[in-house]
Amino acid sequence: MELRKLELIEVRVRLRSEFETSFGKTVERPAILVRVEEKGGEEGWAEVVADEGPWYSYETNETAWLVITKFIAGQLRTDVSARGFPALVSRIRGHNMAKAGVEMALWDLEARLNSRPLWRYIGGVRDRILSGVSVGIQPSLEQLVRVVSGYIEEGYGRVKIKIKPGYDVEPVRRLRKEFGEGLRLQVDANAAYTISDIDVFRELDKYGLLMIEQPLGWRDLVDHAELARHIRTPICLDESVQDLGDAKAAYLLGSALIINVKPPRVGGLGETLRIHDFWYGQLGRPIWIGGMLETGVGRGHLVAAATLPGVKYHSDISASSRYYEEDIVEPPWTLNKDGTISAPERPGIGVEVLSDKVYRMAKRRLEVPLAQGP
Repeated sequence: MELRKLELIEVRVRLRSEFETSFGKTVERPAILVRVEEKGGEEGWAEVVADEGPWYSYETNETAWLVITKFIAGQLRTDVSARGFPALVSRIRGHNMAKAGVEMALWDLEARLNSRPLWRYIGGVRDRILSGVSVGIQPSLEQLVRVVSGYIEEGYGRVKIKIKPGYDVEPVRRLRKEFGEGLRLQVDANAAYTISDIDVFRELDKYGLLMIEQPLGWRDLVDHAELARHIRTPICLDESVQDLGDAKAAYLLGSALIINVKPPRVGGLGETLRIHDFWYGQLGRPIWIGGMLETGVGRGHLVAAATLPGVKYHSDISASSRYYEEDIVEPPWTLNKDGTISAPERPGIGVEVLSDKVYRMAKRRLEVPLAQGP
């Protein structure tokens, strides 16, 4: 594959409604779109999901822009492959979201050049994925019930709610009272608690949750292992797993039974596949695919990852209309009546980027020169 262009376009996208987690509210977010172009004119797209502030991750849209333009582009060769990309940037420590933006654009381009849907190209096994919905912290329990009820009516098969200290047991108790044990329900703390809060998790144990996601520190594995010994509800790790090495350590320590793999968090689809092949292929344990409020561009990569055989739970991949009034891809991602999202049969991510719209929205745009191959 011979590249002739790497382009970055930053846009700002406004959510339909604010999304609150334990570390703050999001109303509008930046998205850095990455476009790579092959010598014949075919293009591949992906998205850098880093936010304005270092809340979920130490990466921000500014650091990602800098790392790509100053460091990654200098290593990116005109003759490159998606599988070979990690070796090119191996000297750059961390900055997985910046790396993932470029790497996943290469995967999209390769799949298009091979006239294959991305999900088939990476080894996916299903043409529909189970779609779950993530619900932010609400101003009242009554509002929480209304919001969850609306998503259930739309057909979402699993509900995840964000929790934080003081907003944890009561929301779960209220949802169980309103919707019963039949609601597939899980919670996500985004690392808001410490091991001293063990009584909160023992109380949550009573409500038949699918899992508790990232209850403790964002890089912790040891205290998660200790917590796992004291509760029945499975622990799912998110922020604590940055790569395959973390997944192996989590297994050896007993820190979790489940991993939420977010491709941008771990550096792209290549590392997603390696984690999947270890956690599911070797251990027989399930994973699922998480989201970062992506536009339809990033969502295409998530859908592809969610078709992998080890994805056994509903993933945080909702319809475009869940977050945005208008998406930047055509067709937009939609929810089927059975609560699934279809994996497209068109080459690459399976949707077309509305480039004219993207360029009109652009806050900044840059073409980055590529190094010549050896």
